[in-house]
Amino acid sequence: MGLFDKLVGWLGLKKEVNVLCLGLDNSGKTTIINKLKPSNAQVQDIVPTIGFSIEKFKTSSLSFTVFDMSGQGRYRNLWEHYYKEGQAIIFVIDSADKLRMVVAKEELDTLLNHPDIKHRRIPILFFANKMDVRDALSSVKVSQLLCLENIKDKPWHICATDAIKGEGLQEGVDWLQDQIIQSNQNNENVSA
Repeated sequence: MGLFDKLVGWLGLKKEVNVLCLGLDNSGKTTIINKLKPSNAQVQDIVPTIGFSIEKFKTSSLSFTVFDMSGQGRYRNLWEHYYKEGQAIIFVIDSADKLRMVVAKEELDTLLNHPDIKHRRIPILFFANKMDVRDALSSVKVSQLLCLENIKDKPWHICATDAIKGEGLQEGVDWLQDQIIQSNQNNENVSA
């Protein structure tokens, strides 16, 4: 651990991490981010994101700045403008939307092949959302349809979630936090 990180820890401050939250429109990105915030900071009415919004939440050891990117087709080309700053990605899939699973895979493939992402070992957390909906695909089936097993150069994890109830979110955020901390420690060991 570097001296600055030790100082941050002693002072009780949290390391800030930029996270991109991506996925098709109506997949539940904004609802998930809302549920990750403390209950007194959550909003009651969720509206679709136009362009993007910036939200913040904290875990035990990290402070997350989340770029909630609109999933509407006309805004998806904005995603790439934020790839360089992203230290992690949350990719939300509507597991009940079988018809658009192919579109989600295309967007994921475009993301993974982008020059600002392709050669970086950036952790990707997949939320297979809306598991409470009847006939929703399991997280295993979503993983198969998106061909996640082909992602060999980036740590990834998929969680079945119900954003409205908050189910499955903590498991995913815990995994993401561990990956970011581990990555920071590995980077410090390399530079030492």
